[in-house]
Amino acid sequence: MHTLRLLLGDQLNAQHSWFDQTNDDTYYVMMEMRQETDYVRHHVQKVVGFFAAMRAFAKELEKQGHRVIYLKLNAKNNLQDLTKNLSQLIKEHNIERFEYLLPDEYRLDEQLNEYCQTLDIPWKAYDTEHFYTTRDELTDFFKGKKTYLMESFYRHMRKKHDVLMDGKEPVTGQWNYDKENRKTFPKQFKLPDRSSRTHDLSSLVQMLEAEGVETMGKIDAENYRWPITRREALADLQIFCERFLTQFGDYQDAMHTEVVFGYHSLISFALNIKLISPKEVIDRVIDTWQEGKEAVPFAAVEGFVRQIIGWREFMRGIYWAKMPDYAKLNYFGHSRKLPQWYWTGDTKMSCLRHAIKQSLDYAYAHHIQRLMITGNFALLTQVDPTAVDAWYLGIYIDAIEWVEITNTRGMSQFADGGIVGSKPYVSSANYIHKMSNYCSSCHYKATQKTGDKACPFNSLYWNFYDQHRKKLEKNPRIGMMYRTWDRMDAKTKTALLQQADKYLQEIDEL
Repeated sequence: MHTLRLLLGDQLNAQHSWFDQTNDDTYYVMMEMRQETDYVRHHVQKVVGFFAAMRAFAKELEKQGHRVIYLKLNAKNNLQDLTKNLSQLIKEHNIERFEYLLPDEYRLDEQLNEYCQTLDIPWKAYDTEHFYTTRDELTDFFKGKKTYLMESFYRHMRKKHDVLMDGKEPVTGQWNYDKENRKTFPKQFKLPDRSSRTHDLSSLVQMLEAEGVETMGKIDAENYRWPITRREALADLQIFCERFLTQFGDYQDAMHTEVVFGYHSLISFALNIKLISPKEVIDRVIDTWQEGKEAVPFAAVEGFVRQIIGWREFMRGIYWAKMPDYAKLNYFGHSRKLPQWYWTGDTKMSCLRHAIKQSLDYAYAHHIQRLMITGNFALLTQVDPTAVDAWYLGIYIDAIEWVEITNTRGMSQFADGGIVGSKPYVSSANYIHKMSNYCSSCHYKATQKTGDKACPFNSLYWNFYDQHRKKLEKNPRIGMMYRTWDRMDAKTKTALLQQADKYLQEIDEL
């Protein structure tokens, strides 16, 4: 029986049981399609990274003896649509059975499920064998409860998978060390060296240009730095454990004009396309700690483990629990457009200029830059969360909808009304000044609330709380903000609101 097995671009799991045996009657198909390059405008490094990793994976399968059908973007027989290509291949190769791995994006899951209902041959969907959890596990865990609390789910995961546990208790007696992971970079610091590995992917960039694929951002095509094979991803993980894990906890939230990657692992792209698994990542980090406990702070290990086994799995669970309605949630009814400089970084605000230009240059920004700089500003300026989703999904190399939209529409924009986060993550200039050196070189003054040089974050912060009081004032985590606001005299309040209105009217000139 001739079987066709579909592999999507984020399903590059070499350890999947599908590949345990070779079979001349089984074809694996991989496709580069305009359907995927065009549904949102992506960073050029993201498109190139996906295609390069897919091609490398296909070659590796062929070396192992598997039969692979690979449709390049510019192939004459590429119909640029997933189901059209599948139908063509089923007919061409006399396929008698179709199989696929469950997609992680709702739109692809729907597309494939609907397509399979039209087939007159047997078909079956398989798990990707990547995540710790099933799609429905979070829903089942919180069944009957009003709120989804990440911390309780994280503790459940630790217990279930025996991660950093001593019997039924955490190994140190403490579950969460988040408060110890908030230091800023000292005045004098020197980061360890990163991997010097690069790839020449000029031919891929040329193909995208020739085919008219619209992208954003920059790329040094001859010196591409992201991992595109499992071996490279494992090497990056090892480098992180050996050189960066020790300081990761302290500085994971820190931002600096001279720092791009800091002490972060840079494995999220490889992890999200499944070159490596969350379990082997966690196991390697814990092994590093156990091999050198005196040198590696436990807070760094716990913080990293929490991101993988807690936050990552939690976000995936929310995605499958709430889609497709989740993608339409707009709790505050925000409707403004993104400022035009989100596509260029050409703003006088130092923090946003640095975070956006870094994102355009490297297709990367760490979680605090995404949450408390670009996301914070978008929320304070009442941007339509759909526009924010599209920007984040396109610009970051690790952005796949299941993990992007829950972080953006949920954590960052609070458009879900509190499903993911218990409060909106907004701040004035004070937080940014505390966690970075951005403010020292800015056109605006972090300490000024009104006037021509007043940092926009300050007045916009209070304007946000004033405008959304009816929806937020009963939130127990926000009460102090409203008590502070209410203590201000009428003149001060009016000045702040007028300043915010001025900035909102002149947003593209900030």
